[in-house]
Amino acid sequence: MLTKLFIKNYALIDTLDIDFKKDLSIITGETGAGKSILLGALGLVLGNRADLSALKNTASKCIIEAEFDIQNYGLQKYFKNADLDFEEQTIIRREILPSGKSRIFINDTPTNLKVLQGLGTSLIDIHSQHQTSKLSDSDFQCMVVDALASNKKTLASYEKSLSIYKICKKELQLLLDNQRELSEKFEYNNHLFNELEEASLKQGEQEEIEATLAILNNSEDIKLHLSQAISITSTEEVGLQGTMHHLLSNLQKISSFGSDYEDVSRRVESIVIELNDIVSELETLNETVQYDPLEIERLNGRLQLIYDLQKKHQVDSVLGLLEKLASLSELVGVSGNISERIDAKKDLLSEMESHLDELATKIHDNRAVAIPKLTKQLHKVLAVLGMENAQFNIVLEKMDHFTYNGKDALEWLLSANKGGNFGALKKVASGGELSRVMLAVKVILSKYTKLPTIIFDEIDTGVSGDIANKMGEIMQVMSANMQVISITHLPQIASKGNQHYKVYKEVKNNVTKTHLKVLTTEERIVEIAEMLEGKNASETAVKHAKQLLNVLD
Repeated sequence: MLTKLFIKNYALIDTLDIDFKKDLSIITGETGAGKSILLGALGLVLGNRADLSALKNTASKCIIEAEFDIQNYGLQKYFKNADLDFEEQTIIRREILPSGKSRIFINDTPTNLKVLQGLGTSLIDIHSQHQTSKLSDSDFQCMVVDALASNKKTLASYEKSLSIYKICKKELQLLLDNQRELSEKFEYNNHLFNELEEASLKQGEQEEIEATLAILNNSEDIKLHLSQAISITSTEEVGLQGTMHHLLSNLQKISSFGSDYEDVSRRVESIVIELNDIVSELETLNETVQYDPLEIERLNGRLQLIYDLQKKHQVDSVLGLLEKLASLSELVGVSGNISERIDAKKDLLSEMESHLDELATKIHDNRAVAIPKLTKQLHKVLAVLGMENAQFNIVLEKMDHFTYNGKDALEWLLSANKGGNFGALKKVASGGELSRVMLAVKVILSKYTKLPTIIFDEIDTGVSGDIANKMGEIMQVMSANMQVISITHLPQIASKGNQHYKVYKEVKNNVTKTHLKVLTTEERIVEIAEMLEGKNASETAVKHAKQLLNVLD
């Protein structure tokens, strides 16, 4: 329930601080006095988007603060999920800075617009003249039926399952697209894979072949230089081996004459041993180097195959080719098992469709049970509002596809007059009849949705006289279970309020300001008399106003 509203620097309002009470509150005022400004300000604390045009003084910030009594509305879970402190007297504060930035606080905790909007839908239902057009909207009609059908939990489960189902359908379509694409490329990919697999490539193979070919292609030069090296070391008279052996023999003969001679002798002996080993290695190398044109041809062919594969796959190493082989293996493998994945996805979708069908059937059945209850209650309320001959035919038909709220097509048809044909609301109902139908809907919804507050913004458009009086009485009945605020231009409705507020403009120093005040009994008499007859109302209008207010002289 809305208990306080504070507004500063908004539109034509400098400062406004007003308390609201339970039961039925009435707001009246001349056209253009600023009733829409109040709703605009209230809309901001419920989550409407803001802009700089809201600021009266663009050099100062705009503040709108509303206090709500929410102790009996089961909102603790929402506050916990939104990481907010729950307070029975919850304060929502909205600030719009001159920079255009907007700040939101709930119980002094900063929050965002999405959280505020979610909370706002649980606090106040603002019914404007524009909302009457929603009566012809199938989504709104479903919402009303579902409220009576207690479909909230089932619909939530259905919507969650439908969301997963749509994701699964997209995944299936992606698999089908991939299958089509892979099918087109499978033969080529399979050829590339087989070509690389048959090559039996090994990491480091290219470098090994290139090194071997370097030896084979230069075998004659290598063998020539090896032979010359062996000759230099091994010639009997002038070879290095003979010379070094002769040197070692001479030094060994004097090594016993001192440690210096012995040390030199050992060093030469080490050289002789190393030289003998080198000569042996040279002889072995000389024997292994053979010119083999067949092996050269084979290795060149192998190397050319590697070069060709690298060029085809745009890589520069055998490792790159091996990585390409692994990638092609995966592609070819996917092509092979994608049909299995598609079948599995189809099976999953079939299971999900069955589950959705079960939920949709439950939703449909609940609606089918609720519709007679709804039509009965509509007829009852509308009879009170002077539409005793009005008859509703709410048509519920099953469809063959899923929508966001089930598999039903639902339409409200109205016969406003006795013996008249049924037709769509927007075609057969006048503006005044639509207003009464919407009020009847709100009366019924108030029993099921348990909203703390409902605001009627001139829902009485198109009605007058006794019907207006009946509408006021119905609002009184509604206000026994919830806070009702009615912005009205009809004295019959205005007289039914437990408290009466007046919106008015005041011009000072060529500046227009909007004010809101609570009327006393005497002020209410004057206000209602002027609503009946205009400014400077007659004694007759004043007397009529007193009668409406049950004020005795």
